[in-house]
Amino acid sequence: MIDITSYNENNIFAKILKKELPSEIVYEDENIIAFKDINPQAPIHVLVIPKEKFCSFNDFVEKAKAISITNFMKSLKTVTEVLKLDDGYRLITNVGKNGCQEVPHLHFHILAGKKIGRLTSQD
Repeated sequence: MIDITSYNENNIFAKILKKELPSEIVYEDENIIAFKDINPQAPIHVLVIPKEKFCSFNDFVEKAKAISITNFMKSLKTVTEVLKLDDGYRLITNVGKNGCQEVPHLHFHILAGKKIGRLTSQD
């Protein structure tokens, strides 16, 4: 189980931010980096992560400055514009064990390129 309360400097996204691991970047600015998922679940599957160190969405909302939250959300929209997702997209962030969060760094998934379908339980 991952720890989403204490930031781990060795998580895979921290290594991508430090350029220790390669990624296929689709957009980057002073606040975020967006890159293609290595295990895509849709024709377009991009991960968007803040450059600041937050373990999860909860950590981000509780600790980030209001301007950081605003900038991150606006950057998400910018990424969808760069990707030209005029037909729509899905934004997903997973939090904790039951949310199936796999990496302890805040990240949003942008899924697009086909009709994604309804969310259903797999239990």
